[in-house]
Amino acid sequence: MDDQKMRASDADRQRVIDLLRMALDEGRLKLDEFLDRMGQAAEAVTYGDLAALYADLPATGTVLRLESAIPAAMLPGSRPGTSPGMPAAVRMLWTIWAAAVSVNLVVWVLVCATTAQLVYPWPLWVACPLGAVLLLVSACAADGRHRQPDPSRLPSGAR
Repeated sequence: MDDQKMRASDADRQRVIDLLRMALDEGRLKLDEFLDRMGQAAEAVTYGDLAALYADLPATGTVLRLESAIPAAMLPGSRPGTSPGMPAAVRMLWTIWAAAVSVNLVVWVLVCATTAQLVYPWPLWVACPLGAVLLLVSACAADGRHRQPDPSRLPSGAR
């Protein structure tokens, strides 16, 4: 029997959805394309139905393999607490955090300079708790990337 006509399992559908999510993270799919294909994957019956959803996508992880060969500090746009493989949303949160902490530090320095005394370092209350939460979010995002499916375990034709 032709593999493309065999019925797919829930695990097969989930692996294809994970593959599509990786393609979205790599910028190979737009959000609306991802959502459309994800819906089709959830309703797919056969391996052929699933294969059609990723047939136009190259093998995933090419960008991640390239990034792992280059030290993160050498990549343009590297920021503390993030890796180049972090999702854009996490990188944006780090940028917002850095801006908020910078504004608070500038205000604190101005207050210290105008009063001619060292004022209680209240910007730490902005930087530390939010920074700790962002570190946790970054760690979870990195862990999620390490748990992405192995392309060799996808149905035939997926590689």
